[in-house]
Amino acid sequence: MKIDLTNTTSSKINAALMDARRASGSTAAGMVLTLVIVTDEGSAYDALKAANDASREHPSRTLAVIKRAGRSPRARAETRLDAEILVGSDAGSGETVVLRMHGELASHAQSVVLPLLLPDAPVVVWWPDNAPLNPAQDPLGALAQRRITDAVTAESPVGQLAQRASGYTPGDTDLAWTRITGWRSMLAAALDQRDVAITAAVVEGESYNPSVELLGLWLHNRLRVPVERVVTGGPGITSVTLRTKDGDIVLDRPDGLLGTLSMPGAPDRMVALKRRDTAELIAEELRRLDPDDIYATAVRTPVDRLRERIAGVEHAGPGGTVEGHAAEHAAAEHVVGEQETPAAAKKAAARRKNAQ
Repeated sequence: MKIDLTNTTSSKINAALMDARRASGSTAAGMVLTLVIVTDEGSAYDALKAANDASREHPSRTLAVIKRAGRSPRARAETRLDAEILVGSDAGSGETVVLRMHGELASHAQSVVLPLLLPDAPVVVWWPDNAPLNPAQDPLGALAQRRITDAVTAESPVGQLAQRASGYTPGDTDLAWTRITGWRSMLAAALDQRDVAITAAVVEGESYNPSVELLGLWLHNRLRVPVERVVTGGPGITSVTLRTKDGDIVLDRPDGLLGTLSMPGAPDRMVALKRRDTAELIAEELRRLDPDDIYATAVRTPVDRLRERIAGVEHAGPGGTVEGHAAEHAAAEHVVGEQETPAAAKKAAARRKNAQ
């Protein structure tokens, strides 16, 4: 069922939702949360489709906020609220209301959204793109227990991680972190099978992918070892190598579909590690509404803790040439703050001599 309301109000939208529910034969709401999506016309279709698919696991009232402030002074002066209500099969397992706010109303979206929130139910706000610098201080973000952003849509995805760290508030999360859940689970399971000391780690993945950085920072925090970030052609994360004295533990996924887990003294195993779509990522985030302390620790770790090089090019640093970074990366062979071993010192000295 689809209902269009032009130049309407929040109270009229609530009344229309009740009428639509009665017409469908269900007077009870039966929804567990309110999902507020802050987007634009260009991204609204994909975001709503992902939310509708996720609602089959988490029945929810979805409020899509589309701000249309207008380009001309006349358009900006016109204040109007248009709504599109979807109930039944068109809205997954919940209700969907698309709110188009015109003129000055776009600057006061929270006043429209607040009366439409489900009573006594958690609120989650999701910005598919163009997220505010500090989601918790945004007027809509302040209404929510959980705030979801996606650093991969930013112009500088890796730089966005620093912004997420500086403005982090318990309840914040990012889909770049959600995308590495499978990798973290597989690596943790592999280490549970073998009681070995990890001496170093290598994370390989495409450039400008914040998930690669977050996975490397998570490994650095949990294992307390130096982590190298290697740039490859992707897709996404392609490989993780954990170095031990008995040999390397390697989780390799070159095609974005199926991974191979290799461990010393054991046959290779194929593992399911397919890249997930947005609906699966949102469904995972809606399973838990408490603060994610592990994400907070990872995102607050400076990205420069990772060594970086391009696959097949030794000692190439970010933003420079091989020669210009040879001495720098030789000196950074170990983790910042760790003591350099005699062997590493000799190796670094030899590289500095060759670089001169």
